[in-house]
Amino acid sequence: MVRSRSYIATPPGATIREQLDDRGMSQKEFAVRMDMSEKHISRLIHGEVQLTPEVAVRLEMVLGIPARFWNNLEAIYREKLIKAEAENAMDADEALAKQLPYSEMAKFGWVPETRVAKEKVIHLRKYFEVVELSLLENSQITRIACRRLAMTEKSDFTLLAWVQEVKLEARHVMTAPIDIKGLIKMIPEFRQMTTLEPKEFCTELKARLAEHGIALVFLPHLKGSFLQGASFMDGNKIVVGLTARGRDADKFWFSLFHELAHIVLGHIGQPDGTSEQDEKDADSWAGEMLIPSEAFEMFKKRENYSPACVRDFAKRLKIAPGIVVGRLQNEGCIGYNMLNDLKEHYMIV
Repeated sequence: MVRSRSYIATPPGATIREQLDDRGMSQKEFAVRMDMSEKHISRLIHGEVQLTPEVAVRLEMVLGIPARFWNNLEAIYREKLIKAEAENAMDADEALAKQLPYSEMAKFGWVPETRVAKEKVIHLRKYFEVVELSLLENSQITRIACRRLAMTEKSDFTLLAWVQEVKLEARHVMTAPIDIKGLIKMIPEFRQMTTLEPKEFCTELKARLAEHGIALVFLPHLKGSFLQGASFMDGNKIVVGLTARGRDADKFWFSLFHELAHIVLGHIGQPDGTSEQDEKDADSWAGEMLIPSEAFEMFKKRENYSPACVRDFAKRLKIAPGIVVGRLQNEGCIGYNMLNDLKEHYMIV
């Protein structure tokens, strides 16, 4: 028996059980008279197997009740079962939908605008391409590597919403076959792009990554996701999504290199996503690629972090000064309120 707010689905087996009780007949004897196994009869009574037309005819012979009665009972049960399960699933999905930033997603045009709870669920199921929103908790659907600043239950759902839009946008990006070795050779060129404005590097960056099997997508930040970027496999391409959260150029580039690290280090496509150690390794790789540790240690020994010295060091490395400032701040060499005028701020659409 399955219940929901509006339906009670009772299997035909309940009626069979009543008939046996009225006749004082055991399931064992009934199984013999039906020429069926006790196991199958037990499952039939408990609604675990379908009552077929063939079984309905046997029931007419053994119990004297017309086959059409049993067939009709089975049809009614199956119909109510579907409705009850659908109603229960809708109730559960309505609760999950509240965890998703639907209004913000609608503002960006990712889902249709509506205030009706059931309509939100339908739109979200189509958006995520699942029959039930509860499936979003399945790791086989949500295998992603990402860089974000905090983790909460609500931020996890917001992250999934953002990543799904990245996936949908990436389907429009044509890419060549995946070429990790070629990607690694491109790292110095990517570093030099840090000195350019978004209008200068965005198109070029996307094109270069596409040549190596990577679809790069820029999307606005969703409030509460604490997200910087994410990467994952989708079909025969690698997808990297980035948001200019906080608009700081140094964070943007570190996030990009962090996601490239997941690709180079083989973290993409793991069954359970990335581990905490994977994230640390990606951070280390990104930091080393942007500012080699040996050069940075030599710079720190001078203990002169004037704007002129920072610019000179960045020029020698062929990177943006703001990236050096971000590294100095992150390692505690200077305060987070120092040298921020050397940082660029992006507005990437």
